[in-house]
Amino acid sequence: MPSWTLRIRDGFEAAHALRSYKGEPETVHGHSWQVEAELVVEKLDDEGMGFDFVEVRGHLRRLSARFDHGDINATPPFDELTPTTEHLAKYFFDELSRRLPDVGLTAVTVWEGPHCSATYRQ
Repeated sequence: MPSWTLRIRDGFEAAHALRSYKGEPETVHGHSWQVEAELVVEKLDDEGMGFDFVEVRGHLRRLSARFDHGDINATPPFDELTPTTEHLAKYFFDELSRRLPDVGLTAVTVWEGPHCSATYRQ
């Protein structure tokens, strides 16, 4: 069956530190984070859209705003969970799935800079 893959991104600036990087606490440092939601749709609406980018990006922005220009380690659940890129990808996936249960979310990729990312899919 034909399908379309939609990708919607948002970004934020934030610091973090791994709690036990190679056995030692990491120095707090910042990244220009990008979060990309991937949706798969099998049909288009009357306008020819699979899903409204603006709606998905709005949810990404609200989720990203929790971390923007702050320390991820100080923001739940990362005040207890190590804020790895992998954990952030799962966090964004779970939160978007809860807020948009019927959009066909297939994956979330979090970039911690231009060269490194982690993708979580269910």
